[in-house]
Amino acid sequence: ANEAQDAKARRIDEAELGVTPFISNLVQEFELSLKRRRIVGSADCAVGTLKLMRHCVSKGKFSNAQDLITAIKIIGKRLANANTTQLTIGNSVRRVLHIIRQVCAESKHDAGQQEGPVDVDLSFSLAKLMDKPDQKMDLSLPMELNVRQDIIDEITEIVEDVERVYSHIKTYSVEHIHAKDVIITLGYSNTILHFLAEAAKLERQFEVIVAESAPSYDGHKMAKELAKSGIETTVITDSAVLAMMPIVNKVLIGSHAVLANGGLISRSGAHMVAAAAKHHSVPFVCVTGLYKLCPLYGFDQDTFNDFMYPGEILKFEEEFVEKVNVLNPGHDYIPPELVSLFITNFGGNSPSYIYRLLAEYYDVEDYDL
Repeated sequence: ANEAQDAKARRIDEAELGVTPFISNLVQEFELSLKRRRIVGSADCAVGTLKLMRHCVSKGKFSNAQDLITAIKIIGKRLANANTTQLTIGNSVRRVLHIIRQVCAESKHDAGQQEGPVDVDLSFSLAKLMDKPDQKMDLSLPMELNVRQDIIDEITEIVEDVERVYSHIKTYSVEHIHAKDVIITLGYSNTILHFLAEAAKLERQFEVIVAESAPSYDGHKMAKELAKSGIETTVITDSAVLAMMPIVNKVLIGSHAVLANGGLISRSGAHMVAAAAKHHSVPFVCVTGLYKLCPLYGFDQDTFNDFMYPGEILKFEEEFVEKVNVLNPGHDYIPPELVSLFITNFGGNSPSYIYRLLAEYYDVEDYDL
Protein backbone atom coordinates (compact mmCIF):
# COMPACT_ATOMS: atom_id res chain seq x y z
CA ALA A 1 0.00 0.00 0.00
CA ASN A 2 2.86 2.37 0.85
CA GLU A 3 4.59 1.60 -2.46
CA ALA A 4 1.36 2.36 -4.35
CA GLN A 5 0.98 5.69 -2.52
CA ASP A 6 4.62 6.58 -3.24
CA ALA A 7 4.17 5.73 -6.91
CA LYS A 8 1.01 7.85 -7.09
CA ALA A 9 2.74 10.82 -5.39
CA ARG A 10 5.71 10.43 -7.72
CA ARG A 11 3.46 10.48 -10.80
CA ILE A 12 1.82 13.70 -9.57
CA ASP A 13 5.22 15.35 -9.02
CA GLU A 14 6.44 14.24 -12.44
CA ALA A 15 3.23 15.45 -14.13
CA GLU A 16 3.72 18.90 -12.58
CA LEU A 17 7.21 19.00 -14.11
CA GLY A 18 5.90 18.10 -17.57
CA VAL A 19 6.42 14.31 -17.66
CA THR A 20 3.56 12.81 -19.67
CA PRO A 21 1.83 9.50 -18.80
CA PHE A 22 3.49 7.95 -21.88
CA ILE A 23 6.97 8.76 -20.51
CA SER A 24 5.99 7.63 -16.99
CA ASN A 25 4.95 4.23 -18.34
CA LEU A 26 8.23 3.90 -20.27
CA VAL A 27 10.22 4.80 -17.15
CA GLN A 28 8.29 2.32 -15.01
CA GLU A 29 8.76 -0.46 -17.56
CA PHE A 30 12.51 0.19 -17.89
CA GLU A 31 12.91 0.50 -14.11
CA LEU A 32 11.22 -2.89 -13.65
CA SER A 33 13.49 -4.48 -16.27
CA LEU A 34 16.56 -3.19 -14.42
CA LYS A 35 15.30 -4.43 -11.05
CA ARG A 36 14.54 -7.90 -12.42
CA ARG A 37 17.87 -8.02 -14.29
CA ARG A 38 16.16 -8.44 -17.66
CA ILE A 39 18.58 -5.81 -18.95
CA VAL A 40 22.17 -6.49 -17.94
CA GLY A 41 25.52 -5.43 -19.34
CA SER A 42 27.03 -1.96 -19.28
CA ALA A 43 26.37 -1.14 -22.94
CA ASP A 44 22.73 -2.32 -22.91
CA CYS A 45 21.98 -0.34 -19.74
CA ALA A 46 23.65 2.79 -21.16
CA VAL A 47 21.85 2.60 -24.52
CA GLY A 48 18.49 1.88 -22.88
CA THR A 49 18.89 4.85 -20.52
CA LEU A 50 19.94 7.22 -23.31
CA LYS A 51 16.99 6.21 -25.51
CA LEU A 52 14.63 6.77 -22.58
CA MET A 53 16.13 10.22 -21.96
CA ARG A 54 15.66 10.97 -25.66
CA HIS A 55 11.94 10.14 -25.31
CA CYS A 56 11.75 12.48 -22.29
CA VAL A 57 13.19 15.37 -24.29
CA SER A 58 11.04 14.63 -27.32
CA LYS A 59 7.64 13.93 -25.69
CA GLY A 60 7.82 15.85 -22.40
CA LYS A 61 5.81 19.04 -21.88
CA PHE A 62 8.57 21.15 -20.36
CA SER A 63 8.34 24.93 -20.36
CA ASN A 64 12.07 25.59 -19.96
CA ALA A 65 15.44 23.87 -19.60
CA GLN A 66 15.34 23.99 -15.79
CA ASP A 67 12.15 21.90 -15.71
CA LEU A 68 13.70 19.40 -18.12
CA ILE A 69 16.86 19.07 -16.01
CA THR A 70 14.83 18.60 -12.81
CA ALA A 71 12.65 15.91 -14.42
CA ILE A 72 15.64 14.04 -15.87
CA LYS A 73 17.40 14.12 -12.50
CA ILE A 74 14.34 12.61 -10.78
CA ILE A 75 13.96 9.91 -13.44
CA GLY A 76 17.71 9.26 -13.51
CA LYS A 77 17.83 8.74 -9.76
CA ARG A 78 15.01 6.19 -9.99
CA LEU A 79 16.82 4.25 -12.72
CA ALA A 80 20.19 4.38 -10.94
CA ASN A 81 18.60 3.04 -7.73
CA ALA A 82 16.92 0.22 -9.67
CA ASN A 83 20.34 -1.39 -10.24
CA THR A 84 23.07 0.29 -8.20
CA THR A 85 25.85 -1.91 -9.62
CA GLN A 86 25.29 -0.72 -13.22
CA LEU A 87 27.08 2.63 -13.03
CA THR A 88 26.61 3.33 -16.75
CA ILE A 89 22.96 4.22 -16.00
CA GLY A 90 23.99 7.21 -13.89
CA ASN A 91 26.77 8.06 -16.35
CA SER A 92 24.27 8.28 -19.21
CA VAL A 93 21.95 10.55 -17.22
CA ARG A 94 24.86 12.87 -16.33
CA ARG A 95 25.90 13.06 -20.00
CA VAL A 96 22.37 14.10 -20.99
CA LEU A 97 22.31 16.80 -18.27
CA HIS A 98 25.68 18.08 -19.52
CA ILE A 99 24.32 18.21 -23.10
CA ILE A 100 21.25 20.22 -22.03
CA ARG A 101 23.46 22.84 -20.37
CA GLN A 102 25.72 22.96 -23.43
CA VAL A 103 22.77 23.51 -25.77
CA CYS A 104 21.44 26.25 -23.45
CA ALA A 105 24.76 28.08 -23.48
CA GLU A 106 25.10 27.81 -27.27
CA SER A 107 21.48 28.88 -27.92
CA LYS A 108 21.79 31.97 -25.73
CA HIS A 109 25.05 32.87 -27.45
CA ASP A 110 23.48 32.50 -30.90
CA ALA A 111 20.53 34.64 -29.79
CA GLY A 112 22.93 37.42 -28.80
CA GLN A 113 22.19 37.25 -25.07
CA GLN A 114 25.78 36.34 -24.32
CA GLU A 115 28.75 38.31 -25.60
CA GLY A 116 32.12 36.92 -26.60
CA PRO A 117 32.97 33.29 -27.39
CA VAL A 118 30.65 30.66 -25.91
CA ASP A 119 32.16 28.85 -22.93
CA VAL A 120 30.47 25.49 -22.35
CA ASP A 121 33.24 24.09 -20.15
CA LEU A 122 31.47 24.08 -16.80
CA SER A 123 34.30 22.52 -14.79
CA PHE A 124 35.53 24.31 -11.68
CA SER A 125 39.09 25.60 -11.47
CA LEU A 126 40.90 28.20 -9.37
CA ALA A 127 41.35 30.50 -12.37
CA LYS A 128 37.61 30.43 -13.16
CA LEU A 129 36.64 31.08 -9.57
CA MET A 130 38.94 34.12 -9.50
CA ASP A 131 37.78 35.48 -12.87
CA LYS A 132 34.03 34.78 -12.54
CA PRO A 133 33.27 33.93 -8.92
CA ASP A 134 29.47 34.28 -9.27
CA GLN A 135 29.11 32.67 -12.68
CA LYS A 136 25.87 30.67 -12.91
CA MET A 137 24.13 29.42 -16.02
CA ASP A 138 20.70 30.78 -16.90
CA LEU A 139 18.41 27.79 -17.55
CA SER A 140 15.24 29.73 -18.35
CA LEU A 141 15.62 28.94 -22.07
CA PRO A 142 12.18 27.95 -23.52
CA MET A 143 12.05 24.37 -24.81
CA GLU A 144 11.29 25.26 -28.40
CA LEU A 145 11.39 22.74 -31.24
CA ASN A 146 14.89 23.67 -32.45
CA VAL A 147 16.32 23.42 -28.90
CA ARG A 148 14.76 19.99 -28.39
CA GLN A 149 16.09 18.84 -31.76
CA ASP A 150 19.64 19.93 -30.88
CA ILE A 151 19.50 17.96 -27.62
CA ILE A 152 18.02 14.90 -29.37
CA ASP A 153 20.76 15.00 -32.04
CA GLU A 154 23.47 15.09 -29.36
CA ILE A 155 21.91 12.17 -27.48
CA THR A 156 21.62 10.17 -30.72
CA GLU A 157 25.32 10.78 -31.36
CA ILE A 158 26.20 9.39 -27.92
CA VAL A 159 24.02 6.31 -28.53
CA GLU A 160 25.88 5.68 -31.79
CA ASP A 161 29.23 6.08 -30.00
CA VAL A 162 28.24 3.44 -27.42
CA GLU A 163 26.93 1.04 -30.07
CA ARG A 164 30.11 1.42 -32.15
CA VAL A 165 32.53 1.44 -29.23
CA TYR A 166 34.25 -1.82 -30.26
CA SER A 167 34.99 -0.59 -33.79
CA HIS A 168 36.49 2.62 -32.36
CA ILE A 169 38.62 0.96 -29.68
CA LYS A 170 40.06 -1.78 -31.87
CA THR A 171 41.69 0.75 -34.22
CA TYR A 172 44.22 1.49 -31.44
CA SER A 173 45.37 -2.13 -31.21
CA VAL A 174 48.05 -1.50 -33.84
CA GLU A 175 49.73 0.99 -31.49
CA HIS A 176 49.80 -1.27 -28.44
CA ILE A 177 50.23 -4.85 -29.69
CA HIS A 178 53.54 -5.76 -31.30
CA ALA A 179 55.07 -8.85 -32.89
CA LYS A 180 56.20 -11.58 -30.47
CA ASP A 181 54.21 -10.03 -27.59
CA VAL A 182 52.96 -12.30 -24.83
CA ILE A 183 49.71 -10.92 -23.41
CA ILE A 184 47.70 -12.12 -20.43
CA THR A 185 44.00 -11.48 -19.87
CA LEU A 186 41.29 -12.66 -17.47
CA GLY A 187 38.02 -14.32 -18.42
CA TYR A 188 35.79 -13.23 -21.29
CA SER A 189 35.52 -9.63 -22.47
CA ASN A 190 33.97 -8.48 -25.75
CA THR A 191 36.16 -5.37 -25.74
CA ILE A 192 39.39 -7.33 -25.32
CA LEU A 193 38.27 -9.91 -27.91
CA HIS A 194 37.68 -7.25 -30.59
CA PHE A 195 40.92 -5.47 -29.63
CA LEU A 196 43.06 -8.62 -30.00
CA ALA A 197 41.23 -9.91 -33.09
CA GLU A 198 41.91 -6.63 -34.91
CA ALA A 199 45.66 -6.96 -34.21
CA ALA A 200 45.58 -10.54 -35.51
CA LYS A 201 44.17 -9.30 -38.84
CA LEU A 202 47.43 -7.39 -39.35
CA GLU A 203 49.26 -10.75 -39.37
CA ARG A 204 51.21 -9.91 -36.23
CA GLN A 205 52.32 -13.03 -34.41
CA PHE A 206 51.63 -12.78 -30.69
CA GLU A 207 50.51 -15.10 -27.93
CA VAL A 208 47.64 -14.66 -25.47
CA ILE A 209 47.42 -16.37 -22.07
CA VAL A 210 43.88 -16.50 -20.71
CA ALA A 211 43.18 -17.05 -17.00
CA GLU A 212 40.01 -19.15 -16.80
CA SER A 213 38.25 -16.88 -14.24
CA ALA A 214 36.67 -19.35 -11.83
CA PRO A 215 33.91 -20.04 -10.89
CA SER A 216 32.31 -18.94 -14.19
CA TYR A 217 35.21 -20.35 -16.27
CA ASP A 218 34.30 -18.08 -19.17
CA GLY A 219 38.01 -17.81 -19.94
CA HIS A 220 37.49 -21.06 -21.86
CA LYS A 221 35.00 -19.29 -24.12
CA MET A 222 37.47 -16.42 -24.58
CA ALA A 223 40.24 -18.84 -25.57
CA LYS A 224 38.02 -20.53 -28.17
CA GLU A 225 37.06 -17.19 -29.75
CA LEU A 226 40.71 -16.05 -29.86
CA ALA A 227 41.76 -19.34 -31.44
CA LYS A 228 39.11 -18.86 -34.15
CA SER A 229 40.80 -15.54 -34.97
CA GLY A 230 44.10 -17.35 -35.50
CA ILE A 231 45.72 -16.24 -32.23
CA GLU A 232 47.95 -18.68 -30.34
CA THR A 233 46.13 -19.06 -27.02
CA THR A 234 46.89 -20.80 -23.73
CA VAL A 235 44.40 -21.31 -20.88
CA ILE A 236 45.74 -21.32 -17.32
CA THR A 237 44.17 -21.58 -13.88
CA ASP A 238 43.78 -18.35 -11.91
CA SER A 239 46.35 -19.54 -9.36
CA ALA A 240 49.02 -19.77 -12.10
CA VAL A 241 48.89 -16.04 -13.00
CA LEU A 242 51.80 -15.03 -10.74
CA ALA A 243 53.98 -17.87 -12.06
CA MET A 244 53.34 -16.88 -15.70
CA MET A 245 53.77 -13.13 -15.21
CA PRO A 246 57.61 -13.02 -15.73
CA ILE A 247 57.23 -14.08 -19.38
CA VAL A 248 54.39 -11.62 -20.10
CA ASN A 249 54.86 -8.27 -21.91
CA LYS A 250 51.57 -6.67 -20.87
CA VAL A 251 48.22 -7.33 -19.22
CA LEU A 252 45.02 -6.40 -21.08
CA ILE A 253 41.77 -6.32 -19.14
CA GLY A 254 38.26 -4.96 -19.59
CA SER A 255 36.35 -2.97 -17.00
CA HIS A 256 32.91 -2.64 -15.47
CA ALA A 257 33.49 1.03 -14.59
CA VAL A 258 36.31 3.60 -14.45
CA LEU A 259 36.17 5.70 -11.28
CA ALA A 260 37.04 9.34 -10.64
CA ASN A 261 40.37 8.64 -8.90
CA GLY A 262 41.70 6.64 -11.87
CA GLY A 263 40.87 3.29 -10.31
CA LEU A 264 38.58 0.80 -11.98
CA ILE A 265 36.04 -1.90 -11.23
CA SER A 266 36.57 -5.12 -13.15
CA ARG A 267 35.61 -8.77 -12.86
CA SER A 268 36.44 -10.72 -9.72
CA GLY A 269 40.07 -11.84 -9.75
CA ALA A 270 41.36 -8.78 -11.63
CA HIS A 271 42.95 -7.30 -8.49
CA MET A 272 45.09 -10.43 -8.15
CA VAL A 273 46.26 -10.06 -11.76
CA ALA A 274 47.00 -6.34 -11.24
CA ALA A 275 49.02 -7.05 -8.07
CA ALA A 276 51.03 -9.75 -9.87
CA ALA A 277 51.71 -7.37 -12.78
CA LYS A 278 52.87 -4.66 -10.37
CA HIS A 279 55.19 -7.11 -8.60
CA HIS A 280 56.89 -8.01 -11.89
CA SER A 281 56.73 -4.47 -13.37
CA VAL A 282 54.46 -5.57 -16.23
CA PRO A 283 52.22 -2.85 -17.75
CA PHE A 284 48.58 -3.27 -16.67
CA VAL A 285 46.37 -1.85 -19.45
CA CYS A 286 42.61 -1.38 -19.19
CA VAL A 287 40.68 -1.34 -22.49
CA THR A 288 37.28 0.27 -22.10
CA GLY A 289 34.73 2.69 -23.55
CA LEU A 290 34.42 6.22 -22.18
CA TYR A 291 30.72 5.67 -21.44
CA LYS A 292 31.95 3.67 -18.41
CA LEU A 293 33.71 6.73 -16.99
CA CYS A 294 32.08 7.44 -13.62
CA PRO A 295 32.54 10.54 -11.39
CA LEU A 296 32.16 8.50 -8.19
CA TYR A 297 34.92 7.22 -5.92
CA GLY A 298 35.56 3.70 -4.66
CA PHE A 299 38.00 3.08 -1.83
CA ASP A 300 37.39 -0.59 -1.01
CA GLN A 301 36.19 -3.87 -2.49
CA ASP A 302 32.60 -3.50 -1.25
CA THR A 303 31.54 -0.03 -2.45
CA PHE A 304 30.24 -0.96 -5.90
CA ASN A 305 30.34 -4.74 -5.64
CA ASP A 306 27.66 -7.24 -6.49
CA PHE A 307 27.44 -10.72 -4.99
CA MET A 308 26.69 -13.58 -7.34
CA TYR A 309 25.01 -16.96 -6.85
CA PRO A 310 27.01 -18.84 -4.13
CA GLY A 311 26.05 -22.24 -5.54
CA GLU A 312 28.76 -21.77 -8.19
CA ILE A 313 31.37 -22.18 -5.43
CA LEU A 314 29.72 -24.59 -3.01
CA LYS A 315 26.80 -26.81 -4.02
CA PHE A 316 23.80 -26.83 -1.71
CA GLU A 317 23.87 -30.64 -1.64
CA GLU A 318 27.00 -30.60 0.55
CA GLU A 319 26.42 -31.81 4.11
CA PHE A 320 28.18 -28.90 5.86
CA VAL A 321 26.68 -26.12 3.70
CA GLU A 322 24.49 -24.81 6.56
CA LYS A 323 27.59 -24.06 8.66
CA VAL A 324 29.43 -22.11 5.95
CA ASN A 325 28.95 -18.55 4.68
CA VAL A 326 29.85 -18.48 0.98
CA LEU A 327 30.70 -15.15 -0.66
CA ASN A 328 30.93 -14.96 -4.45
CA PRO A 329 31.78 -11.31 -5.34
CA GLY A 330 31.20 -10.31 -8.92
CA HIS A 331 33.76 -7.50 -9.13
CA ASP A 332 37.15 -6.30 -7.89
CA TYR A 333 38.23 -2.72 -7.24
CA ILE A 334 41.69 -1.95 -8.66
CA PRO A 335 43.33 1.23 -7.28
CA PRO A 336 44.95 3.69 -9.72
CA GLU A 337 48.51 2.90 -8.58
CA LEU A 338 48.13 -0.59 -10.12
CA VAL A 339 46.92 0.72 -13.50
CA SER A 340 49.42 1.76 -16.19
CA LEU A 341 47.16 2.97 -19.01
CA PHE A 342 43.53 3.31 -20.11
CA ILE A 343 42.81 2.68 -23.81
CA THR A 344 39.42 4.16 -24.72
CA ASN A 345 37.49 4.83 -27.92
CA PHE A 346 39.29 8.21 -28.06
CA GLY A 347 42.85 7.02 -27.43
CA GLY A 348 45.11 6.26 -24.49
CA ASN A 349 45.12 8.11 -21.16
CA SER A 350 46.97 7.64 -17.89
CA PRO A 351 44.97 7.25 -14.63
CA SER A 352 46.07 10.73 -13.55
CA TYR A 353 44.25 12.26 -16.57
CA ILE A 354 40.83 10.87 -15.65
CA TYR A 355 39.92 14.01 -13.70
CA ARG A 356 40.20 16.06 -16.91
CA LEU A 357 37.96 13.69 -18.86
CA LEU A 358 35.36 13.99 -16.10
CA ALA A 359 35.34 17.77 -16.52
CA GLU A 360 34.74 17.37 -20.27
CA TYR A 361 31.90 14.86 -19.96
CA TYR A 362 29.99 15.78 -16.79
CA ASP A 363 29.06 18.78 -14.65
CA VAL A 364 30.07 18.92 -11.00
CA GLU A 365 26.51 19.58 -9.79
CA ASP A 366 25.37 16.30 -11.39
CA TYR A 367 27.90 14.02 -9.69
CA ASP A 368 25.33 13.25 -6.98
CA LEU A 369 22.06 12.59 -8.80
